[in-house]
Amino acid sequence: MRMSTLGFSMGSLSAMMEQQSSLAKLQNQMALGLRVTTPADDPIAYVHIQELQRSQSESEQFSKNSTLAKNRLSLEEQAFVDMSSAMGRVRELVVSAGNTATLSDADRESIATELAQRLDEIQDIANRQDGNGEYLFSGYSTRTQPFTGGEGTPINYMGDQGARQLQISSTQRIADSHNGYEVFVNIPEGNGTFSTAVNMSNTGSGRIDVGSVVDRPSWVPDDYTITFTSPTAYEITDGATPANVVQTGTYTAGSAITFNGVSVTVSGAPATGDSFTVNRSRNESVFETIGDVVELLRQPAGNATANAKLTSTLSGSLQQLDQATDHFLGVRAQVGTRLAALDSADASREAMDIDTASALSDLRDLDYAQALTKMNQQLVGLQAAQLSYSKISNLSLFNYLR
Repeated sequence: MRMSTLGFSMGSLSAMMEQQSSLAKLQNQMALGLRVTTPADDPIAYVHIQELQRSQSESEQFSKNSTLAKNRLSLEEQAFVDMSSAMGRVRELVVSAGNTATLSDADRESIATELAQRLDEIQDIANRQDGNGEYLFSGYSTRTQPFTGGEGTPINYMGDQGARQLQISSTQRIADSHNGYEVFVNIPEGNGTFSTAVNMSNTGSGRIDVGSVVDRPSWVPDDYTITFTSPTAYEITDGATPANVVQTGTYTAGSAITFNGVSVTVSGAPATGDSFTVNRSRNESVFETIGDVVELLRQPAGNATANAKLTSTLSGSLQQLDQATDHFLGVRAQVGTRLAALDSADASREAMDIDTASALSDLRDLDYAQALTKMNQQLVGLQAAQLSYSKISNLSLFNYLR
């Protein structure tokens, strides 16, 4: 078979171009350190590589979410540390205000002034922001100041009752804060079952303690009123309209009055018509509790009737402050649990990242020793082809004619 000079040249050049292309591809792989750069290199491996890279991208986002949640929860944790200090001082002041025998109205006014300052401090804590200027305790409405008011006006919650959830793994979400209603407003009254109070229109010197639950199954949640029909007799009515008489009895100062599974103690000398309430527990904000004490301490208390009202109200306020402190501790425990969950998720994700990176390296990374050997072989082959072509292309019949 005869081959034309043109056919030989075109075939030789095509073969050398393929070798050059293969060599250039190998050199590019060595420069990048990657065995698979396009689907054509290894279609099956390329698909797995894409899946692993997507997994890495998701893990990076989960890590960012976890960091954000940790930062906000750490700020919330610090808020509760500061809150504990402020509440401790508030309790000290309320306890000292209960010493009616030695304190004058001016002394109580001084205590009220510091309590008002502590109330402002607690409100500032409740309005704290993170590094992005978002409020910690506003729920979903992180750009809305959660608590407004103060300085003689009620402090109201302006946020919502949601909690922003951040995804920290493919199957796990975690809230990065608590809303202000849950933390500062939704605090059970009294002992969590009922609360007691003195009627501010009373004319006697009767006082009521915070009471206790003696038989929980017998408790019927309602709003009860203990009314003194005489200085030595009382009746208990429920909250129905018209009211039903639940119990009557003879009053002995300092003796417990027990009904419907609860017990309260009235002491002092109530006057006829004086009354006390035993209401089912609702909720009361910490701002309302402290604000009521401030208002109470600024009222004159120079007689037995006023002192009785002051003592009863401060006793209930102390219980409510303890309830709020316990409530804050419970929420703080939730913060600690969430931080621990984040640490656990981070550890699991880091272990998974190592496995993913290893699998990705096995599929994608280049074996330099093998690639270098192959490149040398291709280079030698290309050089040989180029030399052979140059020798053969110079052959001509005229070279042999003398």
